[in-house]
Amino acid sequence: MSTIAPPADRTVSTTRIAVASFIGTAIEFYDFYIYGTAAALVLGKLFFPTFSALAGTLAAFATFGVGFVARPIGAVIFGHFGDRTGRKAMLVTSLLVMGTGTVAIGLLPTYGTVGIAAPVLLVLCRFLQGVGLGGEWGGAVLLATEYAPRGKRGLWSSFPQMGPAIGFIVAGGSFLLLGRVMDDAAFESWGWRIPFLASAALVVVGYYIRMRIAETPVFREAMDRNERTKAPIVDVVRRQGATLALSTCAFILAHTLFYTITTFALSYGTTVLDLDKDMLLLCAMAAALVLGLATPVLAVLSDRIGRRTVCLSAGILAALWAYPMFALINTGEPLLIGLAMAIGMLAFAALYGPMGAFLPEMFATRYRYTGASVAYNASGIVGGGVTPVLATQLVASTDSSVPVSGYIVVIALISAVCVWFLKETHTTDLGYDPAAAPDHGQG
Repeated sequence: MSTIAPPADRTVSTTRIAVASFIGTAIEFYDFYIYGTAAALVLGKLFFPTFSALAGTLAAFATFGVGFVARPIGAVIFGHFGDRTGRKAMLVTSLLVMGTGTVAIGLLPTYGTVGIAAPVLLVLCRFLQGVGLGGEWGGAVLLATEYAPRGKRGLWSSFPQMGPAIGFIVAGGSFLLLGRVMDDAAFESWGWRIPFLASAALVVVGYYIRMRIAETPVFREAMDRNERTKAPIVDVVRRQGATLALSTCAFILAHTLFYTITTFALSYGTTVLDLDKDMLLLCAMAAALVLGLATPVLAVLSDRIGRRTVCLSAGILAALWAYPMFALINTGEPLLIGLAMAIGMLAFAALYGPMGAFLPEMFATRYRYTGASVAYNASGIVGGGVTPVLATQLVASTDSSVPVSGYIVVIALISAVCVWFLKETHTTDLGYDPAAAPDHGQG
């Protein structure tokens, strides 16, 4: 395996960078996704039992959305210190914060034990999860991107971008296994807690690996030049506000597609279509496998033909596939449901694969952690936090999935327009200060 020589007199294995950036995002997205799966399957009954089935599901998805509201807060906090003191410390800290919130959920008493305190505590733990994940993604992609040779940043940034696919597969697999080895009563009583508590062991592994990495060479060089800002979030808004707004809106589609397929579709399939939850989980896991395989391929393609071109194709595919996707899900046939989800995930991968390099390349080194993290996590508020709740309400009020497809089309078109106005970045030097140029896209 090749090595890269940072400014210090040491070499850093590409394998170590790949594993360190990948494993953290895999663990943290595992933590995030087990909540989404549990919200779709069981949390409404346990923490909101006085609500109707629909209202309980909506309430559970609302607490799911709290994590997305917390993520930009985490992005600002971790981005601030990541841009001022370094990427490594924030990567380790974000992992611990996320793990603490996840394990705490596994230990929570339910409504039947402590009453209204149960959902309140659930919201607080979910908020902690969101803060941790808000700092995780930006640090992980910067670790990979800032070590990457020019011309291979898409490839290197795909290491952490594969984490969500693996995280979801492991999360879904854990619930699938529990459904096989215990009955519904045992699962609802205590079995659902196991995936949350198991996170503790995963965090220990991730902590050990991340403690063995060094600071990125790009950040070291910036600090050697004394390129440090007192308030990264203020600088990024003042100097590259238009880029921040465009990139945030451009990537709402990524969260919309992923959480429509992995969270809303599970709830819709089990409660509206009365389909088997294990079958739906298997279909979603198969689609996540497609995502994991397609992400590095499309990331590498973006190294060759540009980030904008690949990301634009994601918006087009998502708009074209929105109605056929739900038409196939509505058949109830496992193979057709799997196909619907897989192509949806392919559209997601076309946006998500290049994004690991695209977002960091847009911002100057001195506030890159903050800019990339805020754009990514702020886009999740609408795409991930609002989508499951809105989609559930749309189906309940119309008794049809057609409005949900229409919603996806609108988001896809907004994404494509915003990507069009962003600058192409795949050939730029990470040491270049994009704030020195006019802050507008090339269209």
